[in-house]
Amino acid sequence: MEHNKRTHEPSSIAEPNPHTPECCDHVALEISGMPEEEMLYDLADLFKVFSDTTRIKILFALMDQDLCVAHITEAVGATQSAVSHQLRILKQARLVRFHREGKNMVYSLADDHVHTILAQGMSHICE
Repeated sequence: MEHNKRTHEPSSIAEPNPHTPECCDHVALEISGMPEEEMLYDLADLFKVFSDTTRIKILFALMDQDLCVAHITEAVGATQSAVSHQLRILKQARLVRFHREGKNMVYSLADDHVHTILAQGMSHICE
């Protein structure tokens, strides 16, 4: 028989199992609103792209202006090889885009969402 831990008296109510929804009666859990598994994987992959400091520096460098690889290299203090590698990852994640100007490839943020993600992230960590 279980005992009430505060009064040491027998308890007729069993403690809820933390692995069942009964422990969360006060939470309105709407499983139907859960995105599909593939979408969750894609979102997790997107956030993984933000896990590298060099990539974050590149994105911040591109917030105000479009830049070629040489200027990005100067702005972030990394080698051209490292910047090119990180730009490839950012392109694959559709966070940056590029266009050709003569011999140079000029990079920019893909859209306003990228700017918003960075700004919101900074706001969150500065609170």
